[in-house]
Amino acid sequence: MKALIKNEPGPGLALIEVPEPTIGASDVKIRVLRTGICGTDLHIEKWDDWAASTLRPPIIPGHEFSGEVVEVGSLVHDVAVGDLVSGEGHVVCGMCRNCRAGRAHMCIRTKGVGVNRDGAFAEYVVIPGKNVWVHQPGTDPDVAAIFDPFGNAVHTALKFGVVGEDVLVTGCGPIGLMAIAVARHVGARFVVATDISQPRLEMALRMGADAAVDVSRERVADVQRSLGMKEGFDVGFEMSGSPAALGEMIENMNHGGRIAMLGLPSEPFPIDWSKVVTHMLTLSGIYGREMFETWNSMSAMLQSSPQLSERLASIISDRYPASRWREAFDVAATGGVGKVIIDWTEI
Repeated sequence: MKALIKNEPGPGLALIEVPEPTIGASDVKIRVLRTGICGTDLHIEKWDDWAASTLRPPIIPGHEFSGEVVEVGSLVHDVAVGDLVSGEGHVVCGMCRNCRAGRAHMCIRTKGVGVNRDGAFAEYVVIPGKNVWVHQPGTDPDVAAIFDPFGNAVHTALKFGVVGEDVLVTGCGPIGLMAIAVARHVGARFVVATDISQPRLEMALRMGADAAVDVSRERVADVQRSLGMKEGFDVGFEMSGSPAALGEMIENMNHGGRIAMLGLPSEPFPIDWSKVVTHMLTLSGIYGREMFETWNSMSAMLQSSPQLSERLASIISDRYPASRWREAFDVAATGGVGKVIIDWTEI
C-alpha cells in the first residue's frame, strides 16, 4: 500500500510503498478514505524537539481519519465489514486504576495512533476494535474524518455546564471554532470569541458567536459592556495556549468562573494566582476525548441538529488528494485556514 511515512529522524515525510498491515483477533482493518491534518502531524513533519523526544521512526503518522471496514478480528463485536468508521486515537492499557474506573482518557499508559504506533496516513490502518467508532448511516466521510478534533471541542465545551451561561472562547483555530458551535447548540447565552486572525474571527461569527474580538485592537471588557453583561464570563474555553489569552480570560471571569483549558502553551508562564484564589476560579485541563461518552455526544448532536452539522462541515477549508500531501501540509501550516483534508481515494 501507499503510506506517508516518517522513515528516519529529521524533517520531512515520504509517500512510499509499504506492506499492508495485518490484524489480530481483537483488531479491525480499515481502508482509509479521508484524513485530517492536525497540529501534531505538523510537529512530526517538521521534526521539532517534541517530535524528536516522542517518536521512534519508522512510523506512519495520522490520527484524524474516516474509512471503510474491510476486515474484522474474531473477537470484535458490533463492527462489520462495510461500516463507515473513525477511530479513537488513544489506545489504552485497560488495567491501570483510571481504566478500570471507567476513566480511560486518563490512562497512564496511553499509546497514540500515529505517534506511538502506525497511523492513518496510508491506504489502510489497523486499530483495536474497541477504538473503532461506527458512524450513523449517511455521515459525510469528510466530517467523519474530523471527529477526533471535534471530540476535543466537545470534551472542552461540555466540561462545565453552559446552558444559559456566558462563554468566552480564546483561540479560533478549528477546534476553537467547533467549541463555539457546540456552546451555541447546547444553549449558552452569550458566546464571545477572541483571536488576532480576521478570517478566523469571521468564521467564529458563522459558528454562532455573538461577538468576535480582535485582541490586537480591542479588549474583551469593552465587548462585555457592549453586550450588556453586568458581570464576568461564567465559563471559559482556552483553546490557544497563549499566555496573554489566558491572562485576559482570568481577568474577565465572574467570581466562581470555570475555565476548561485545551490549548498547549509552548513554555511555562506566570498567571495571576491571587485572582484565581480570591475569585474562586476553577481551571481544568482537557486532553483528548472521554472514551466513549464524548463520541456518543458528538454523534447525537450531529444527528439531532442539521445546523450544527453544516457548521462543522464548513470548517473544512481545503481538500487535497494524497498525491499532493506536500501542498496540504504547507496550507495547514499557515495557520490561517480551517481543517485541511487529504483524500486517500486519490493517490
